Amino acid sequence: MSSQQDFTRPECQMATGFEGCAPLISLKGITKRFGKVVANNAISLDLYPGRIKALLGENGAGKSTLMSMLAGRFRPDEGHIEVDGKRVDFATSKDAIKAGIGMVYQHFMLVDTMTVAENVLLGQEGSFFVNRKEMNERVRKLAEDYELEIDPSSQVKDLSMGEKQRVEILKLLYRESRVLIFDEPTAVLTPREAFRLFEALWAMTRQGKSVVFISHKLEEVMAIADEVAILRRGEIDAEVPRDKIVSKADLACRMVGKEVLLEVNKEEVEIGEKVLEVRNMTGIGLRGINLEVRRGEVLAIVGVAGNGQQELVEGVCGMCKPPRDTIFIMGKPWRKFFAEMKWNNSMSYIPEDRLDLATARNLDLVDNMLLTTRQGFSTGPILQRDKAAKVAQKLVEEYDVRPGRIQALAWQLSGGNLQKMVLARELYRQPHLIVAEQPTQGLDISATEEVWNKLLDARKMAGILLVTGDLGEALQLADRVAVMYCGQVMDEFSVTDQAKIDNIGLLMAGVRE
Repeated sequence: MSSQQDFTRPECQMATGFEGCAPLISLKGITKRFGKVVANNAISLDLYPGRIKALLGENGAGKSTLMSMLAGRFRPDEGHIEVDGKRVDFATSKDAIKAGIGMVYQHFMLVDTMTVAENVLLGQEGSFFVNRKEMNERVRKLAEDYELEIDPSSQVKDLSMGEKQRVEILKLLYRESRVLIFDEPTAVLTPREAFRLFEALWAMTRQGKSVVFISHKLEEVMAIADEVAILRRGEIDAEVPRDKIVSKADLACRMVGKEVLLEVNKEEVEIGEKVLEVRNMTGIGLRGINLEVRRGEVLAIVGVAGNGQQELVEGVCGMCKPPRDTIFIMGKPWRKFFAEMKWNNSMSYIPEDRLDLATARNLDLVDNMLLTTRQGFSTGPILQRDKAAKVAQKLVEEYDVRPGRIQALAWQLSGGNLQKMVLARELYRQPHLIVAEQPTQGLDISATEEVWNKLLDARKMAGILLVTGDLGEALQLADRVAVMYCGQVMDEFSVTDQAKIDNIGLLMAGVRE
């Protein structure tokens, strides 16, 4: 299977029979403020049956805030929401679900020890006395109706990420949701699983559902959307029918207001000394791992989430103790390296969890910068916070971290802007080894391009272990790619080996040729 899935929407999947219908949902003049920050300003938007509306915008444009109000998590400060032409006020997400609105989040909320059917019916009225056979049959019929292939009797803990996502979708469909919101739904999926998700979304539109699709992957938006709404700085900048968008570059330009190619000039840099070596590591959930990274190169680790990438990162970065003599960093055994580790010219870690691991949500940007750079601003017991504040302000400006105030708390930033701050802090440390985990997940196309260029520039001083679920990112940045499945490396190869690249999808599913 090719690493680049063809997402073209078949003619037979086109939604028909709902043209001219009234909107299911109307947002009327929605405004939401957080202190002095206006997240959404007088937004009006209609969602129609049988249609997929893509919601695009740069990081901090207000997409998540807007959809959180529609899903009942926030209440608007001004304006209101209408369902079938009637005004509604959602106090909680339960109110939104009762009104037929559901949201599938990136982090699934399932009970691993229960079956698919049990998760779908969990908390539903009238489900307490349903026998197992009837419960499985209900869920099987629902899955068939929406082309969501899954075994209702399987335990959730045994499912792939794509299958778990199908369970979340079935939960909403069982509640008879008519409007389904998907926030970056393909972030944890293989290309094959992503296409199967799209087939399910097309099936929903044929049933008259309305779908909101939030993604920064423009090729997916081009393939699946009927129309695209673009948010810029908290306002609807444009609503464009899909057939009026001529190319991915056109869509990117509409979104950020300038031409963005999302291509990088990968200059040759001198390959230097070995900065990371993993020798036949078995333990902490891994089996027989052999890897090495040299200064000047990028090794990308790819695979469906949950196949050992996290355990590898935790072992390398000091959060989990590996077996002795299996990990060597800058020529030193793991235990010796961490016993002598300095704040700079050493190792930097850019975690996937940017809010609760990379930063402290209730600290401002200065204190968050000091989390890993404190030694550089200390003279004995005295902390030079004023000096740190000047450096933080400079980094905020250099990396375009919005809203641009170093007094802002971490939780007040959008995910993309917080990620840019973490990247700025870690590169400021001038590391020789960088472990970057999903560094552009949730970033808009412009910010992604900036991060890619920053990482490639960092190769002059560092080797990079890149862990990513985005195959395009891996192929753009890496020199070599290692595919992980069930705690082991299925294969490792150069990005110039097209035959191997075409086989990535099968390797990610655990199939060797």
